Amino acid sequence: MQFTSFDFLIFFPFVVLIFYIMPKRLRQLWLLLASYYFYMGWNAKYALLIFASTAVTYIGGIFIDKFSSDIAKKRMALAACILINLGLLGFFKYFYFLYDNVGNILSLFGITIKETRLNILLPVGISFYVFQAVGYIIDVYRQDVKSEKNFVRYALFVSFFPQLVAGPIERSKNLLGQIERISYQKSWDFDKVTRGLLLMLWGFFVKMVIADRAAIFVEQVFSIYYMFNGVALLVAAVLFTIQIYCDFSGYSYIAIGAARVLGIELMDNFAAPFLSRSISELWRRWHISLSSWFRDYVYIPLGGSRCSKPRKYFNNLVTFGLSGLWHGASWNYVVWGLMQSVYIIIGDITKPFKERMIQKYNLKIETTIYKAIQTACTFILFMLSLIIFRLTDIKDGVYYIYRMVTQFDVWSFFDASIYNMGLDRKEMGVLIFAVLILFLADIYYQKCKAFFDTLVKQQCLAIQYIMVALILVMVIVFGIYGEGYDATQFIYFQF
Repeated sequence: MQFTSFDFLIFFPFVVLIFYIMPKRLRQLWLLLASYYFYMGWNAKYALLIFASTAVTYIGGIFIDKFSSDIAKKRMALAACILINLGLLGFFKYFYFLYDNVGNILSLFGITIKETRLNILLPVGISFYVFQAVGYIIDVYRQDVKSEKNFVRYALFVSFFPQLVAGPIERSKNLLGQIERISYQKSWDFDKVTRGLLLMLWGFFVKMVIADRAAIFVEQVFSIYYMFNGVALLVAAVLFTIQIYCDFSGYSYIAIGAARVLGIELMDNFAAPFLSRSISELWRRWHISLSSWFRDYVYIPLGGSRCSKPRKYFNNLVTFGLSGLWHGASWNYVVWGLMQSVYIIIGDITKPFKERMIQKYNLKIETTIYKAIQTACTFILFMLSLIIFRLTDIKDGVYYIYRMVTQFDVWSFFDASIYNMGLDRKEMGVLIFAVLILFLADIYYQKCKAFFDTLVKQQCLAIQYIMVALILVMVIVFGIYGEGYDATQFIYFQF
């Protein structure tokens, strides 16, 4: 069941209505049942995988608490939980990636593996809920949280439907306590409910008006990129960067908003990342739940930055390489992840040189122009990496960039050919106007550290109605849906 589907528009109000009229003691069970029903809308049998991941880490957490004085047994319980969960993830997501690569290596020695193909489908959201369960068991091992003894409560933590299939990847310290409190505390809060609905509306706007509209142009160009000149390739690359941001942040806003309507606060997942002035800053503001997960459970255990510079750079490469592999079973994702690390490492190595140049030439680094140049350079570097991300074959990605640079004809901006690639003048105008609204909202976040819901709430009542009406009308009138519409899911569902 997708957030942008008609089914969800029936499902969610029904869940909320029953949630608020039923006895508080039954709310956890109700949300658990709703969450499993939500997930089984894709493939009912894969609910068994969530249950398996849940059961293993639930039992593992209890054993780790029980063996608190026996380090060896604690480590065995932790290792077993992690291996089982990553084993599930590895089988369903990386089986053929490993199979094909091992086959390619053996073929170099004249050994041929018999070609066999199993009917393995990637369960929606498996990377998200497995990481959430693994994070919990590590937290219990570190004694950051006590093991959860209530199975219903813990099962809801793993499967809570707003963030089940594409995050945010929640931490046990934040979510488990809130789930416990809904059984005895007042959950209804008019301000929270309206803020949640506003965030959901904003999520629908950036997903359906911007991301899905940009996807039309992106798909047409990227599918036959070798037939287009540099201008079309550049526009497609820029629009794909915007598309993936709006697609994923749109899901996150809807998820956070839906949870807030139910009285639960999920962590923020995006913080105006395209206003970042460096790649390292961008990754503190992009997919925050995942980047912080890798920081806390991979980068810091490897030694983090409290070690020699070569070791710090190695830790960084490993962390981003694994982050890239998390996104998909293909080498282009690994290369994309390593590119982020290389960007950050180069930035760290050249930092003393840049500081000397700033002092030598007395550059005013806090001026708007200087900040804008840094922001533009960061966006371009990230955009180039996303070309590799988008095209499965790395050679295609490299050639795309080469062609974009060498076949650039500036006059193509003025011959109207750009409007023959899926979006005519009107549709491109709608897209540009919507992106401008997004840009202004991100600037507001940059200055006030607050999202669309706060922006609306700060206005007088008349302006609130106008703002909500504008976004709602744009979603209804300019949202990409209707007969023949293939939502193509949210991009991150495939991860």
